[in-house]
Amino acid sequence: MDQSDQELDLLSALLHALPVENMPMTLSELDGYLVGVLACPDVIPPSDWISHVWGETGEANFPDQKTAEATISAVMAHYNSVAEAIARSLWIEPIYEVDPSSDEVMWEPWVDGFTRAMGLRPIVWEQLLDQADEETRTAMIFMMALQDIYTGHSKFTDEEIDEIDLEAPDLIPNCVATILSQSRPELFRTEPANRSEAPFKAGPRPGRNDPCSCGSGRKYKQCCGRN
Repeated sequence: MDQSDQELDLLSALLHALPVENMPMTLSELDGYLVGVLACPDVIPPSDWISHVWGETGEANFPDQKTAEATISAVMAHYNSVAEAIARSLWIEPIYEVDPSSDEVMWEPWVDGFTRAMGLRPIVWEQLLDQADEETRTAMIFMMALQDIYTGHSKFTDEEIDEIDLEAPDLIPNCVATILSQSRPELFRTEPANRSEAPFKAGPRPGRNDPCSCGSGRKYKQCCGRN
């Protein structure tokens, strides 16, 4: 079941109540993190991932038992909601932060959460990258390239980064769906759609040689689908 705005607001408030000096995850970071946890080819138990939600030390320092139970319950409820969404259609709707002064969508915290989850099982993700088809490799490399942009390690030009910045919010769900088709094949096989005609029940994604949906006139692989 999808969560209500009230439930997400409560989760966000509970995360903000954690000690700020420990740099706990925001709602957007948590959302990306949980998608990354669930997209991993290996099952990652909560005991391996939940402490990272609380911050750098892994210590939540809850003021009382009631707050601890409420926060953990809210985090697990969101985990279950994301898991249900992935199982239903291999499609996720990222929770992005929005700059209140400019209304600019900030995809960076979400991607940071996703790649931090990849860091829980780096060898498993490296093996997937080595074995993946071209489309999945492109999706994985693009996600890692977004993280490089966020951390200031990108080799793209400023002009290219500006273009990617505008396109990233729409491209991220497609990348995740592509990755899930290989990282979680047991979910993919439950889809009734014909694989060659409609890879993802949630919606179409351009083929690498199709015109790019951004309207540039270039092929998808030469535009938004590039590494």
